[in-house]
Amino acid sequence: MRQIKHPAIEQVELTDLMYALSDPTRLEIVARLAAAGRKMTCGEFDLNRPKSSMSHHFKILRSAGLVETLIEGTEHMNALRVADIEQKFPGVLQSVLKALDQA
Repeated sequence: MRQIKHPAIEQVELTDLMYALSDPTRLEIVARLAAAGRKMTCGEFDLNRPKSSMSHHFKILRSAGLVETLIEGTEHMNALRVADIEQKFPGVLQSVLKALDQA
């Protein structure tokens, strides 16, 4: 099975992070991953979007460095890269998640 590419944290740019968070669907994915506090399969996200659309959103989140997708058997498991993002951009992800809770 093919490996999924993720940027090293050194390659992650704040502009890419903010672009990824500018879409409501991607914000919802990030919020759900944060609330779950665990890896989630793509199928666990019931956002009424076509599979191709969800694949696109996950690709953007991965490219921005927000999400890591691991292949476990036949499942794609997704997790937030909280520690990496916090190390590079202290407080940014937590501020976004806090703002979503208050909305």
